[in-house]
Amino acid sequence: MDPDFWQERWRNAQIGFHQPKPNEKLTAHWPALGPPAASAVFVPLCGKSLDMVWLAERGHRVIGVELSELAIDDFFAGQNLIPETRQVGSLTLKSAGPYELYCGDFFAMSPDLVAGVRAIYDRAALVALPPRMRRSYAAHINSLFVVAPAPIFLITLEFDQSLVDGPPHAVPRAEVDELFGAVYDIDERHRAEDRSPPPKFLDAGLHSVTELAYLLEPRVNAAEGGTD
Repeated sequence: MDPDFWQERWRNAQIGFHQPKPNEKLTAHWPALGPPAASAVFVPLCGKSLDMVWLAERGHRVIGVELSELAIDDFFAGQNLIPETRQVGSLTLKSAGPYELYCGDFFAMSPDLVAGVRAIYDRAALVALPPRMRRSYAAHINSLFVVAPAPIFLITLEFDQSLVDGPPHAVPRAEVDELFGAVYDIDERHRAEDRSPPPKFLDAGLHSVTELAYLLEPRVNAAEGGTD
């Protein structure tokens, strides 16, 4: 993942991954995850997602991390909030209301920064990463929550990756099992064909993609497992 690539995407407003309303799979399936209403939720590669607003409206404290400061500033501006800013190691923390958003490298997050998190929401993080980085991403998620693994609501895509370059990237079910199966029981809750993919896919000859949503529940003694 090239940081300059994503910074440029945000500067040029090339953010087709940003959704103008909360994700329907999130709103439909989140209650099954069962985190307490007042608990914290971790949103990696959060952008300026309105999913964070939906989570906060349900009483959650939202901890996010995002490479682009522009995205974080846009999010707070959209919520009419003026965040407090302070440096936390190599990360910049901007916080206001129920939101604590860290600007910087996801891999710089440490367990103390996600203490108290009871659930993880990943709509656009895993699919944003090339294959060589997805294993590192999963390993870092596991390391952040090695003491108390948190359930994950994960959304992915499946399509013929040979026809179109990511991001977003195709992440087949077998890879989800490989990345998270040592720590989590994986429950596929949604699988549906989307026949209105972005122009990038249509131009490549892909007229549909498969959208999937999973609930990942920590296994008993999950802290003893993990991704190498």
